[in-house]
Amino acid sequence: MKVILLKDVKNLGKQYDLKDVPSGYARNYLIPRGLAVGATNKALKWLEIQKDILNKKSEQELTRIGELAKRLDGLEISIPVKIGKKGQLFEKVTSQKIASKLKEKGFDVKKSQLELAQEIKELGEFPVKVKFEHGLEATIKTIVVEEKK
Repeated sequence: MKVILLKDVKNLGKQYDLKDVPSGYARNYLIPRGLAVGATNKALKWLEIQKDILNKKSEQELTRIGELAKRLDGLEISIPVKIGKKGQLFEKVTSQKIASKLKEKGFDVKKSQLELAQEIKELGEFPVKVKFEHGLEATIKTIVVEEKK
């Protein structure tokens, strides 16, 4: 029996996949639990519409992420930190601090998207990669400066 999966089903397929399954499995498990519907002509037309909607959303998302990556690429942010008498930092500059600074500037970036080449434990300039979905990435320059008193 051919069915259209309405949700991801482990070891069977992903949402909106068209699968050929035993009729007992479909009638007794998949359909009653709302995991699938029979692949009728009406359901197949509905499936095409759903896939078109998903494709449009995906294209819009890719465009939005591409614009964000362009705006971020080459951006310089300055992070003031307290330093000791010998020039050592009292705290490390973490991806959380960088993400917070980007949010202040209006960029919606999560700390998990930031990739530091090394831990930032001193004053100076450091490149930070921002990784996005669809394989896009941008590089920002993080400048660690002494906090003014």
